[in-house]
Amino acid sequence: MKSHTFIIFTSIGIYCATFHTSAWSVNNFLMTGPKAYLTYSTSVAVGAHSGIEECKHQFTWERWNCPESALQLSTHNRLRSATRETSFVHAISSAGVMYTLTRNCSMGDFDNCGCDDSRNGRVGGRGWVWGGCSDNVEFGERISKLFVDALETGQDARALMNLHNNEAGRLSVKATMKRTCKCHGVSGSCSIQTCWLQLAEFREIGNYLKIKYDQAQKLEMDKKRMRAGNSADSRGATAETFSMVLATELVFLEDSPDYCVRNASLGLHGTEGRECLQSGKNLSQWERRSCRRLCTECGLKVEEKRTEIVTSCNCKFHWCCVVRCQQCKQVVTKHYCSRRDGSSPSTPRRRNRGHKR
Repeated sequence: MKSHTFIIFTSIGIYCATFHTSAWSVNNFLMTGPKAYLTYSTSVAVGAHSGIEECKHQFTWERWNCPESALQLSTHNRLRSATRETSFVHAISSAGVMYTLTRNCSMGDFDNCGCDDSRNGRVGGRGWVWGGCSDNVEFGERISKLFVDALETGQDARALMNLHNNEAGRLSVKATMKRTCKCHGVSGSCSIQTCWLQLAEFREIGNYLKIKYDQAQKLEMDKKRMRAGNSADSRGATAETFSMVLATELVFLEDSPDYCVRNASLGLHGTEGRECLQSGKNLSQWERRSCRRLCTECGLKVEEKRTEIVTSCNCKFHWCCVVRCQQCKQVVTKHYCSRRDGSSPSTPRRRNRGHKR
């Protein structure tokens, strides 16, 4: 039986769960919701996985590149990480779960759920009315919250941070929705339009949250009041701090470690051996600077390697019904970060500035 691996985040980090084609093992993450909602567990697992895959895409050319080992090892000395990167992981995973539940609902995959037609018939604006099949984000939000937020049972600052970023992830799904319209009228005059709301592509949600990540706010807690422990004053100080931040913004409590260097205890591999981009078509400015960011600024040199790859080419269809291809060889040049002669990987020439990943 072919198995697929999904990354599912829990209250102490990211766990690996194996999801099989015909059967899957229910772990603690999926069991957090009421048993009546276990019918949604497959969507929850798929959504969490899509969130982590989007995280990897968004941070491909960053010093911290959303590595699975780091996600699985998000505890250190029994304390959960509360960095800027943790905030993004919670937000994108929460968004992925809500997104998948919403989409599956609108597609009719659940017996008790379908399109959101609550606005249908109302005037939405000049020349258009609500109608059609809007994606049911209220359903996706409600069910995803039952699964994801149920893991945070504490009232400490880290738990509130995770809950806040979970909510920011869900709000990003709503914020990126698009209005789609269909014209009506004599001879295509489009005298009136029927419109509905649709989910954006998940990549757009990832882009949206990446901007929020760059703008994330570090919260400074009132340490004097926090020393009161699990008292009403301590909890009040924590809640007061979070209440001053908009629900749409990502927050974090701790500065990020130096992602240039390897740190086995934190599950960080450093940037030595990472590939970077120096040339190519349609590269963004951020991609073109990847070698400087990953190698040079981390005290490493850029090493060029030429590799011969074999691909299928000149494919032709032969009746009936075979496709035959030739094997073509091509030499490609890639660039990697490597240690300078006589240098130590633990002493980068330039340290991180700000929140460079």
